[in-house]
Amino acid sequence: MLKNKSVYNLLELNVAIILISTSGALGRYIDMSPPLTIAFRALLAGFFIFLFCKIKGSSFKIKKKDRATVIWSGLFMGLHWVTYFYSLRLSNVAIGMISLFTHPIITSLLEPLILKTKFQKMHVVLGALVLTGIYFLVPDFDFQNDYTKAIALGILSAVFYSLRNIIIKPKMSDYNGSIMMMYQLVVIAIFLSPSYLLFDTSGIIEQLPANLILALLTTTIGHTMFLYSFRHFSATSVGIMSSSQPIYGIIIGIIFLSEYPDLSSMIGGLFILTSVVLESIRTYKKKG
Repeated sequence: MLKNKSVYNLLELNVAIILISTSGALGRYIDMSPPLTIAFRALLAGFFIFLFCKIKGSSFKIKKKDRATVIWSGLFMGLHWVTYFYSLRLSNVAIGMISLFTHPIITSLLEPLILKTKFQKMHVVLGALVLTGIYFLVPDFDFQNDYTKAIALGILSAVFYSLRNIIIKPKMSDYNGSIMMMYQLVVIAIFLSPSYLLFDTSGIIEQLPANLILALLTTTIGHTMFLYSFRHFSATSVGIMSSSQPIYGIIIGIIFLSEYPDLSSMIGGLFILTSVVLESIRTYKKKG
């Protein structure tokens, strides 16, 4: 029974990862400033999740002592999305998504320090495998071109993402994942509200279908499912398993944007996918 539950948890996490992977192609496709895109995304997705929670009859109450954590996690999530979308705009789906996926390594170093959890050497080994994959995917680190800027922004996005995941994990056992996601989206929508005045909004109506997909499929469904996974796995385990996201994202980019990876990208993807499979097997055996 426990093994069946573990398989279900792993399947649920991977479905969430596939849905979140659509962000790469959508980030490249949507022709709006990243801060404006993320502000609109948060507004729409927050509304969808609010309706979902109302229908389910979920409690919207957050303990006073946890409100600061919710605010900080929302700020980190918003900064993660904005820097990630800038990275995508400067490069392509492969570069943007792969540079973001330094976050398993960053998480493995930060989680023991912040949450005082036991340091696991295996996470360093798997993180190194991910890093090797990234080396093959992005072999040309010329600091004079946009791709290098995109990589730097992707890594910065990874730092913000790691911090958000780590600080929110201790609260996930106390609250509904959808409620936590909704409040983070509210924080992002408020934080980025000046974007409607600072950037050109003339394309919002034209870009509405893509933004709706980003808000509903990628954010509302994908990220809510992803948050639920923290009840079953550590932030580091989730981070490493979600390293399959660039592979899914690249495939989606091929289908919808005709962005084909080269041989080095495929080799790098193999390294990353290997680390994901190893971590999935290790987690399955441990929980089973």
